[in-house]
Amino acid sequence: MLLSVKNLQVAYGRIKALHGIDFNIAEGEIVTIIGANGAGKSSTLRAVSRLVPSGKETEMTFAGKDLLKYPPEKVVSELGISHVPEGRRLFGNLTVLENLKLAAFARKDKDGVEKDIERVFGIFSRLDERKTQKAGTMSGGEQQMLAVGRAFISARRLMLLDEPSMGLSPLLMKRVFISLKEINQSEGTTILLVEQNARLALKFAQRGYVLENGNMVLHGDSADLLDNEDVKKAYLGG
Repeated sequence: MLLSVKNLQVAYGRIKALHGIDFNIAEGEIVTIIGANGAGKSSTLRAVSRLVPSGKETEMTFAGKDLLKYPPEKVVSELGISHVPEGRRLFGNLTVLENLKLAAFARKDKDGVEKDIERVFGIFSRLDERKTQKAGTMSGGEQQMLAVGRAFISARRLMLLDEPSMGLSPLLMKRVFISLKEINQSEGTTILLVEQNARLALKFAQRGYVLENGNMVLHGDSADLLDNEDVKKAYLGG
């Protein structure tokens, strides 16, 4: 198992965001976590990337290594885990190319970085057309593509995606998800996706988990969850 999470607890002061959830992801899988706003989806990703502390009883391993022993910067540079946060958080005053190069700051393989940048431009041709344009002046869909491309360059073994469909038109949303699928299939990059758009997420992923009020209440193959009456009523509009 590539990522194994047991009894994940996260609290912000006295407010508990996660009450002890378990989940796992195999190498090369696409897995989604769905749930309503405030369910704890973003906290889950932030805990995996070590941006927020976990409870004392939490256990997390990545490729057999104790993930809890790694600070955030080592999670990226040594383990190969990248995080595309909600809101993208690009450097708006830098160009597309500068954002991509900056994502590779911890890498020593200059030739590999150049190849990966060309790979990103091959997947997201829109970015290639706008490589000298400042990121802050691009459309929301283009910025989302850049955020994904930046994560791919910084670390490509596991990609954590937080609400990648947010703010995108249906056309750009489809384009981003097609490109993510291509990255998964051609590069073997494992993907953990959290999404409020449950139908989109379950059609994209192979397996899914349902998170409610900080508790994992259901999991299974995406097809089974799409057909589950409780999931339909709560997240798929009946």
